Amino acid sequence: MAMEEMTIEKFIEELSGAAPVPGGGGASALVAAVGMSLGNMVLSLTTGKKKYAQYQEEIERSMEKAGELTARLKAGMDKDAEAFEPLSKAYGLPKDTPEEEAYRTQVMEKALKDAAGAPLELMECILEAVKLVERIAEIGSKIAISDAGVAAALCKAAMNGASLNVYINTKLMKDRECAEQFNRRAQELVREAERSADATFELVASQLRN
Repeated sequence: MAMEEMTIEKFIEELSGAAPVPGGGGASALVAAVGMSLGNMVLSLTTGKKKYAQYQEEIERSMEKAGELTARLKAGMDKDAEAFEPLSKAYGLPKDTPEEEAYRTQVMEKALKDAAGAPLELMECILEAVKLVERIAEIGSKIAISDAGVAAALCKAAMNGASLNVYINTKLMKDRECAEQFNRRAQELVREAERSADATFELVASQLRN
């Protein structure tokens, strides 16, 4: 069964078990999808309201984009698991002879790159979600602004979580140049997402405190 089709209870049960997937990558994808869905809820509570009529066209476009992003983020749960499977198998390859060791190293290297690429792809999607949430907080209904703040916080947490799934794989790569390219991109995405998410959270918190 695809993870996005599981009940919440089933997913948490699987997450709690000894199986390597779902793990941090799948959990990060789910958290990001929840965050984007919350952002879309704010838009749903805003659309059609006279007070926000000047943003109506943008709201409609944003709702469509939010739905697309949520679908991509949910799909990221299974993509992470699919990317990890070859790596899991590679760990079990024999390494008793020089030939076996060389083959295992070759297979491991490709598997590590694929396993790092999946969370990096997820991070790119999360950044889109974070930026959309930032705009939602600006144009969305004030009665739901707290939800925009929660959405930003969830997306930030998911971004940081996904980055760790990049780093744990790049750490083991023999190709250090490739590993550093992955790491640099991950760090860029984290910084950009944190800036956007923090700005959103502060905007929301300041309006609620005052």
